[in-house]
Amino acid sequence: MQDKFIMFLSLFKFYTRDILFLSQKIPNLSSILINIHTNMNTNELFAIAPIISVTTLSIIVLLIESLIKKSERLSFGVTVIGLFVTMYFSITTFELSGTAFNQMVTIGGFASIFSVLFSVAALLTVVFSKDYLQKENANFGEFYILILFSTIGMMLMASAADLILLFIGLELMSICLYVLAGFFRNRQSSNEAALKYFLLGAFATSFLLYGIALVYGATGTTNINYIIQNLSNMNNSLFISVGIGLILIGLAFKVGAVPFHMWVPDVYQGSPTPVSGFMATGAKAAAFSAFVILFINSTSSEIKTVLILLSALSMIAGNIIAIAQTNVKRMLGYSSIAHAGYMLIGLAAANQLGRDGILFYLFAYMLMNIGAFGVISLIEANEEKNLQFDDYKGLGTKKPALAAILAILMFSLAGIPPFAGFFGKYYIFIAAVNSNLTWLAILGVLTSVISVYYYLKLVVAMYFKEGEEILFSKVSPLSYLVLIAIIILITGIGVYPSSILTILNQIP
Repeated sequence: MQDKFIMFLSLFKFYTRDILFLSQKIPNLSSILINIHTNMNTNELFAIAPIISVTTLSIIVLLIESLIKKSERLSFGVTVIGLFVTMYFSITTFELSGTAFNQMVTIGGFASIFSVLFSVAALLTVVFSKDYLQKENANFGEFYILILFSTIGMMLMASAADLILLFIGLELMSICLYVLAGFFRNRQSSNEAALKYFLLGAFATSFLLYGIALVYGATGTTNINYIIQNLSNMNNSLFISVGIGLILIGLAFKVGAVPFHMWVPDVYQGSPTPVSGFMATGAKAAAFSAFVILFINSTSSEIKTVLILLSALSMIAGNIIAIAQTNVKRMLGYSSIAHAGYMLIGLAAANQLGRDGILFYLFAYMLMNIGAFGVISLIEANEEKNLQFDDYKGLGTKKPALAAILAILMFSLAGIPPFAGFFGKYYIFIAAVNSNLTWLAILGVLTSVISVYYYLKLVVAMYFKEGEEILFSKVSPLSYLVLIAIIILITGIGVYPSSILTILNQIP
């Protein structure tokens, strides 16, 4: 307790010294801060309430971990309650529209929808992580802090109206995920996953940043709306073409699209299982939010061609390679590449149905994939055991509740009705047909048929094969309750998809 308090005072002293140094080097620093304070009105603060909420929450949990010994339970409880509060603020700000803070931040509508999605993804990850970390003897409160800070980065990306804010959000999210991937410092696979993700992620980020620099050099601004509105007048600019291309590469890496996908299965396999689910859903959704902001209304034939190529390659490669996998986490890794390809179809369609289809798909995919990784984390034993397909043989008789939940999640991921995964693909394919991309929709259907094989392969192992007796850890009632809620939502959204589309249609 005393050591942590001394460390906290040292950090406070360090940052105080930096502020004093800046005030000496910048004589008008105080006047700048006063201007920022006076220009910041209450309406703008309310408009970004979800971001303020999760930022405040992360600081509170950080202070709890700094000042209180063995505070993991307290940190968990505060995190769960705080994320519910963030969801509430996200819902209450949905009806707002426009921008704030000198056209840096988009408010309401699109940003609020993604804030809800990120909050739910973080909440589910935190809940599943509690049992998992205790089982692995790694239940440290720093885990929840990293989840919260990465969530802030995701929210900044989805609400960005400026390329600078988009980059800041991307970096905040990525740095936290690099650390989370290597959270098990004594496990070689976790260290390898973190190093591979960090090196390739930093390389991809440099592409994105250089692309932003070229776009700024050609337009003289980083305001996204201005760039999009005047893009047709700048098609002959080499800086614009190269800059947009580099931004596409950076974002394609983050969604795990082919040919920028090689990190995905290795990182998902080596990372802590709940973190793999968080990366496959929250991080992917954040990258797709940036894709939608930048390219959903693009009329450029070159951009459309690139998106179509990325989509087709991702669907084909992801589904075919997934067939050969024997590790469940690697299978879901290649599966996530294929799902990125499906969502890129909606982006290539470049119409409102495509945008709504992506948002619907992201919400359904978030529930399905975090649920699947959550079940795997509950079944997984120490030292990465119980992760092979053979380990799931006979699970239907050993753990009937978990097996039934996992089977439903596999059906939904495969796109079998009446679950949410079916309608997610349906709206994406309809958007492609309406945009004269019927062949791409047909390719999506054919590759979805391929995916049925490896998803049902797991179901067959659970119910139609006998395996050796395996010891399972005790599953908490909270984890069961959350899994049941996920199944209810997946089924409810599948039976009444209009409940989500009605909300999405209200986004300007």
